[in-house]
Amino acid sequence: MHDMKDSGVEWIGEIPAHWSPIRFRFIAKITTGNQDTQNADPDGEYPFYVRSPIVERCNNYTFDGKGILMAGDGAGAGRVFHLVDGKYAVHQRVYRFYDFKYMDPVLLKYYLENLFATVMDYGSAKTTVPSVRLPMIQDFVVCVPPKKEQDSIVAVLNEKCDQVGSLISNMQAQIEKLRAYKQSLITEVVTKGLDPTVPMKDSGFEWIGEIPAHWEITRKLAFVTTEGISYGIVKLFDPDDVNGVKVLRCSDVLEGWIKPDNIRTVTQEVSNEYARTILSGGEVVVNVRGSLGGCAVVPKTMAGYNIAREVAKIALNDSMCNRYVMYYLLSRCFVEYRTSRLSGSVYVGLNIELLSSCPLPNPDLAEQTAIADYLDEKCSQIDRLIAIKQAKIEKLEQYKRSLIYEYVTGKREVI
Repeated sequence: MHDMKDSGVEWIGEIPAHWSPIRFRFIAKITTGNQDTQNADPDGEYPFYVRSPIVERCNNYTFDGKGILMAGDGAGAGRVFHLVDGKYAVHQRVYRFYDFKYMDPVLLKYYLENLFATVMDYGSAKTTVPSVRLPMIQDFVVCVPPKKEQDSIVAVLNEKCDQVGSLISNMQAQIEKLRAYKQSLITEVVTKGLDPTVPMKDSGFEWIGEIPAHWEITRKLAFVTTEGISYGIVKLFDPDDVNGVKVLRCSDVLEGWIKPDNIRTVTQEVSNEYARTILSGGEVVVNVRGSLGGCAVVPKTMAGYNIAREVAKIALNDSMCNRYVMYYLLSRCFVEYRTSRLSGSVYVGLNIELLSSCPLPNPDLAEQTAIADYLDEKCSQIDRLIAIKQAKIEKLEQYKRSLIYEYVTGKREVI
């Protein structure tokens, strides 16, 4: 094992005695991009690096050559990195590091991905949106091993991270199969029922197909509501009003449930202006912007909450089981209906007319409830399997982070 010395940085601790702590300003040159989000074009010739892990396309390029890119603000600030080469476009709030000295750029990317988040946790600009300031980068300490040792560390990390990445990809593929099976099961049951022996008839709608002969088709979802379908609050949120009215956004409404954490608020006065969308519990809420797959039944514990502009409230009449309608809106039938109506539209989202006009199979209330009970049980089983696999992915991610940290700080020696 190497002799060790204090790195001078609390969150790095000791490093090998022959390594050199060097501030980032001496490691690489720093600049930013010049493109805006509106420059994105799905058919563009060049990759366009924005502030998220997703790479867009663009018709012109900003840089030509090797570099490391880091998101400068937003949720990915100081946490999203790309190692790039060739011609590419860069968003104006993305930093580019280039003209590297002392440190292999591959190893430097491993180092930044693993350790710069600590700087963000302690030194990010204190605004509602995390952001990286230039001095934070310039003063960031990089622990630099000798060149030969860098090459060995890169080789080991590439091999081990590829192995972990392969395991994670395999687990993610299994999760996607489970999700696809879950949607297929939902679609089958909400359109065919639980008895495979009953006679069938044509529903009159291609995306629904055949339904049991004794079922009806409600030609518009609005026909089975008590007060139509409404959007929620348009006005901005007040993040400091901890005693305000909680408001469900599209990020809160997931597939079959509502995430109770980090729900934003508005003042009581603003909520009262949108009294038509104050929730009583039992309504179905569905995302009309953002995460379009989100749809859930509002629990009674959320009575008094309101909804945001990107969420719609559906208050059903007594002929409908709210969980059955939720499952129908989660089915492939509704996805195909939505996709067919939005085809060619610049605006990717639902509107009240489209949602209100959605036809749906309508068995009697007892059968709706039986279907919902069956799907509750089956979907819970599938969700548990998904949760187990997601927990395994998180453990693999933790192992990968730990592995990188130990190698890039010299606490684990390359043999």
